[in-house]
Amino acid sequence: MPITTAISPQWLPLEAAKIVFTLFLSFLIGLEREEHKATIDKYVFGGIRTYPLIGLLGYSMNLLSGSQLLPLTVGFGVVAAFLWLSYQHKLQTAETAGVTTEMSGLTTYVIGALVSQGHFWIAGTLGVLSVLLLELKTFLEGLSRRVPAEEIFTFTKFLFLTVVILPVVPDRDIGLYGINPFKTWLVVTAVSAISYGSYILQILTRGRGGLLLSALLGGAYSSTLTTIVLAKRAKEAGHSPRCFSGAILLASGVMYLRLAGLIAIFNWQLVARIAVPLFVLAAIGVVAGWLWSRSSETEALQLNQGVVASNPLELWIALLFGSIFIVMIVLTRWSLGHLGQRGLLTLAGIMGVTDVDPFVLSLTQSSGAVVSTALAAGAVLVATASNNVVKAFYALGFADRKAGVQSLLLLLGFSLLGIVPIFWTLGH
Repeated sequence: MPITTAISPQWLPLEAAKIVFTLFLSFLIGLEREEHKATIDKYVFGGIRTYPLIGLLGYSMNLLSGSQLLPLTVGFGVVAAFLWLSYQHKLQTAETAGVTTEMSGLTTYVIGALVSQGHFWIAGTLGVLSVLLLELKTFLEGLSRRVPAEEIFTFTKFLFLTVVILPVVPDRDIGLYGINPFKTWLVVTAVSAISYGSYILQILTRGRGGLLLSALLGGAYSSTLTTIVLAKRAKEAGHSPRCFSGAILLASGVMYLRLAGLIAIFNWQLVARIAVPLFVLAAIGVVAGWLWSRSSETEALQLNQGVVASNPLELWIALLFGSIFIVMIVLTRWSLGHLGQRGLLTLAGIMGVTDVDPFVLSLTQSSGAVVSTALAAGAVLVATASNNVVKAFYALGFADRKAGVQSLLLLLGFSLLGIVPIFWTLGH
């Protein structure tokens, strides 16, 4: 249904419907300000009658302006002058004075003008958002006190990576190996977004959820880092080896879900080929890790054993990841051209020793063009199986003897399971 039809039924003239809509939105803002006025014992500008009048004034001035902006602007200035006098009065009579009420008055004037011009959706959105911002005052102020300044800075860096840098990066293939700067930075942005989302969840759930939730979120952030941290915690605790080794296996299971999400962003053909093995391995890792953790030592599951993640949005980390990603594209295409299928699978096994994300994502750029989809899927499974072997020895080295041996056996077994689908992917 068109917005105009929804605003103005056939039995109601359009201008009458505009006036009713203006009154409705202005009334909502005025009602919220009237409630606010009743809860505090000091001067507050306007209320349930004043704001509808301001909205009607904005509507009328826009109607009188026609194609000229001068009358509408003069009306805005007059309303602003009254609100300025109100703010001056608050400054003289109160120790602290906010400007929220005055800003809501100006917004109400603009809403009336927008309705008069027929911008119903914009006017309605501004009206509803204004009421929400006014009503959520306590929550938003409390949130600003709970969120540390460094986390706000971290989010700003995420916006810098996505909103500022990404749109200006050239979108064309460069060089012998066809490196696309835009796709490279898009990969960096996608990995940063997933890591940042997991990072935020870890911050919000710190101290809650116990060991398994930490492993779950940590696996989405970095299963290798999570393995090292949990192994060290197991050594410090000196008990509950099954809880820690199960959590380490669970984090490695989540790694497959993380990779499935990343591959799906950049190559639907590849993810369609490898989705079933990845999801099956993820389910095996998560369920087996959870079941292994269930023991008589259930008190360990409630310990505050959160994985303390580092900030994933440092600019130098993004640049390093982008550089490694480019190197992986070059190595992937070179190894395929000079060493063939075995060379690429050998490279996959070597890359599993480090972070598998750059290598796997380089395959999303080569699969279907330089590398067959089947071979790319097999290389992903080889890299992840190799990475599980490396994590097994990390756990053995950093954890106490019992937890380390259990983690070693669990991850080596999981790695062997991860190799099984390779024969299926290469054979189809």
